[in-house]
Amino acid sequence: MRVVIPFVSVLGLLGVRLVGASQDSGSVIPAESRPCVDCHAFEFMQRALQDLKKMAYNLDTRVCASIEKLLLSL
Repeated sequence: MRVVIPFVSVLGLLGVRLVGASQDSGSVIPAESRPCVDCHAFEFMQRALQDLKKMAYNLDTRVCASIEKLLLSL
């Protein structure tokens, strides 16, 4: 039992180092070429606003068409 606990501890530490090494490898994109978080948020909000404008226009068109049909049927 005295041998097993240190052996498991050493294996655990080696495993942590191997995982850390695999995360560091790969291509790194320089910070200058990556868009910032604020830019991503701005683009997301722009798309959301455009979607809301389209939805409002579609609803407005439907309501106007419904009112027109109602008035024509009177």
